[in-house]
Amino acid sequence: MGKTSKKAAAASRKTRIEEMRRAERARERRNRIITITLSTVIVAGLVGWGGYALNSANEKSEQKAAEAKKPIRGEKTWEPKELGRDHVQGTVKYAMNPPVGGDHHQAWMACDGTVYTQAIPKENAVHSLEHGAVWVTYNDRAADAEVKAFEDKVSKTPYSLMSPVEDQSGAIMLSAWGHQLTVDKASDPRVDQFFTKYVQGPQTPEPGAACSGGLMAS
Repeated sequence: MGKTSKKAAAASRKTRIEEMRRAERARERRNRIITITLSTVIVAGLVGWGGYALNSANEKSEQKAAEAKKPIRGEKTWEPKELGRDHVQGTVKYAMNPPVGGDHHQAWMACDGTVYTQAIPKENAVHSLEHGAVWVTYNDRAADAEVKAFEDKVSKTPYSLMSPVEDQSGAIMLSAWGHQLTVDKASDPRVDQFFTKYVQGPQTPEPGAACSGGLMAS
């Protein structure tokens, strides 16, 4: 092979190498563009989903707050200014039965899902309400099956207690500080509403105060 042929072959190889390099650089540019585009789409999607999730969470929170402000059908309410909160000794004459607040004894009734089968002092039970407990009471007009159903519910619910109150007007009554509801059945949807809303609810004068370590019925 002559010098001219060798030069031509070398030039041809050099040209092919340059073409291969240009093709490789072109592929790299395309890959970078595809990667950047996909990354942008993914990030935009994540940002959009994050915004949607945040808005959805905010809407649910606002809806829950709005629901919490709505009165439960049939419940009675008393303003805080109507209810005293002094510690006293002896018997207190309450304006409602069972009481939903007012002056009370220094010791509270244990209310960590505590079921009492005998009547308990109302002055101690009111102190439990001050700590954010829901108090379920019943008389002899309540069906045995409903009493049992409420016993099961209370025993599984911290910051609740249950006891008989024979001289109350309703067969089964639910009391929280400043709030009261009369029902006939544990399956009444308002029962869960009442527990959800008022167990350590916004009405609690002393949120976070203990329900354990209280007075136990003899």
